[in-house]
Amino acid sequence: MRTEENVKNSSDSLSSSTLSCHNDNVEVQKKSSCCANPKIFVVALSLCYFAKALSGSYMKSSITQIERRFNIPTSIVGVIDGSFEMGNLLVLAFISYFGAKFHRPKTIAAGCLIMSIGSFLTAMPHLFMGLYKYETAVTHETSSNNLTSNLPPCLADLNQTTISDGTESELGTPTKDCNKEAGSYMWIYVLMGNVLRGIGETPIVPLGISYLDDIAKQENIAFYLACVQAIGIIGPILGFILGSLCAKLYVDIGFVNPDNITITPQDSRWVGAWWLGFLVSGIVSLLSAIPFCFIPKTLKKQVENENNVKETSKFKMEKSKKLKPKDSQQGNDSAVKGFFISLKRLLTNQLYVFYQLIFLLQTSSLIGVITYSVKYMEQQYGLSASRANFLIGVTGIPAVAIGIFVGGLFIKKYKLRIIGIIKFAFWTSFLGFLVSLASYLLGCQNISVAGLTTGYNGSHQIIPQENTFTSPCNIDCKCSTNHWDPVCGNNGITYMSSCLAGCKSSTGYGRNVMFQNCSCIEAKGSQSRDSTAILGACPKGESCSRMVIYFIISQALSAFIASLGGTCGFIIMFRCVDQELKSLAIGICMWLIRSLAGIPAPIYFGALIDMACLKWGSKSCGGQGACRVYDATIYRNTFFGLITGIRVPSYILHVLYIIMAKKRFQEDSKAMEDAAQEEKATNRKADFKGNEDFKYSEEEKETCI
Repeated sequence: MRTEENVKNSSDSLSSSTLSCHNDNVEVQKKSSCCANPKIFVVALSLCYFAKALSGSYMKSSITQIERRFNIPTSIVGVIDGSFEMGNLLVLAFISYFGAKFHRPKTIAAGCLIMSIGSFLTAMPHLFMGLYKYETAVTHETSSNNLTSNLPPCLADLNQTTISDGTESELGTPTKDCNKEAGSYMWIYVLMGNVLRGIGETPIVPLGISYLDDIAKQENIAFYLACVQAIGIIGPILGFILGSLCAKLYVDIGFVNPDNITITPQDSRWVGAWWLGFLVSGIVSLLSAIPFCFIPKTLKKQVENENNVKETSKFKMEKSKKLKPKDSQQGNDSAVKGFFISLKRLLTNQLYVFYQLIFLLQTSSLIGVITYSVKYMEQQYGLSASRANFLIGVTGIPAVAIGIFVGGLFIKKYKLRIIGIIKFAFWTSFLGFLVSLASYLLGCQNISVAGLTTGYNGSHQIIPQENTFTSPCNIDCKCSTNHWDPVCGNNGITYMSSCLAGCKSSTGYGRNVMFQNCSCIEAKGSQSRDSTAILGACPKGESCSRMVIYFIISQALSAFIASLGGTCGFIIMFRCVDQELKSLAIGICMWLIRSLAGIPAPIYFGALIDMACLKWGSKSCGGQGACRVYDATIYRNTFFGLITGIRVPSYILHVLYIIMAKKRFQEDSKAMEDAAQEEKATNRKADFKGNEDFKYSEEEKETCI
């Protein structure tokens, strides 16, 4: 009797404790039911991807604006662009390994906040640099009253073609204000802001993707990743459109009289309101941090097919035991020692290491294309930065978004296995590359610039030297050859300045100035007696305008095909490593991409592009500034030659990787089948033994009764 009472009391206490535990779980579930859902996390992560893509793409769209505003060469702009990756490297290893032990959603929220601060810091130099000053021989503008007065072209250059506020008085003699400007490096603030953006973006990919993989069904991961990346790509679309709008606005909008501005957005000296877009992206990054503050630390993984889960878990447990025979001892080691053990396991994984090499090469070429596509379109087709940004934003980026989404649906519908995914990634990337090579044939010729690409007598293919910048037609003007203030003659030739065109007089005001009595245009043999010139370089021909359309179509088609395999990279990495190494695997991948592709690629792309420069601008205090004119043919050969030189080795390695993967995963599938058969045999023995135990327990109960 006493035994029955004890059993009854214990069962009652057990049921009551179970009921109370169930009630607690219900209360917790009610509290977190609003955000404790994988779909809610997908929405939040998509918004975060949108914010980081918006700020990153706007930085890419503002490369030429920053280059001109701070009057620096393209290689220095590459360093500024690569500083984002430097910020990533500072905390990437720590976040990738230790971040999974923290509250991952709140860690992502902190990263979004740091991104916002970085965007605001990037825009800060605009508040302290004063008004933008560009080279011009047309007007003399003072910073106090913004008055303008026309100067005779030859007389202006005799006075050394001053910058717009006259900081340089005599030939090569700087003033105190000039010394102050030369000692300031405000572009360092842009670099520091980019570093902060890199630090803030670090936890988003490794923690966000691993968290999603932990809470979602295996069959839904590819679709969720496609949704996140497709929605995130809306960020670059709006980022380039925002860059287009800001590039149309003058950098000092609201502080200068538009009538006094003598340059247009097509001019290589034009600087748009680059700072405005960083303020917008900073606000968006700040808002994207809010949803992650309400997402719980962990979520229950969605229910899958039990048989598949058992087989997969059984196989991974046996594989993990082979790799880690002393799990109990490692559990007592320090976290730092565990990090190096995990790192060793990754570095000894041949498939993982080999794929990182392929991914590194392809990403290097991709970063170079994204960074300098706008600049290429400006120099190759004579487009303004505003129009180039707009065309990329409304054609190329949507093609990428559609391609990623369609590729994710394709993998989900046909349920591609790992070998199929690897082949799919290869063919989409390779075909996209072949289509992009068609753009190489869609180039334009150099504009005719007297003394640079053509002689003053109309001869072509000259080698630009110091003695070719002047001619007997302008020798009496004593023109400066250091500055770039182009004018377009009515003979279709561009001259580096109105003085070098030999113009003796001018009429009009601001952008409407017209130069007359230009001796070099008369020497060219113009049929018109009225030898005149207007401000700005001569536009390229109609044939070049048609080339732009074909170039945009080929680039959009190439982007669509290549992006079909956009989600394959993460899936391949996930299938190559163990469950507990996913976050570290992504982190190491990001570290390699940042350090060996993100930092050096913009720098060596920019350095090689600088080699194609024909005419450098000059700073107010002397020295080399930003490039004003490039050799279009050398630029095109360098740009596409470098891309091809990086891509071709990656495809050779990819073919070898397919062979390695087939051998590896066929062995794994056999091991999984053996493990499944052993498990079935074990279950049969256990069922048989359980039936015997059940019979024995029934007989024992009858005896006791």
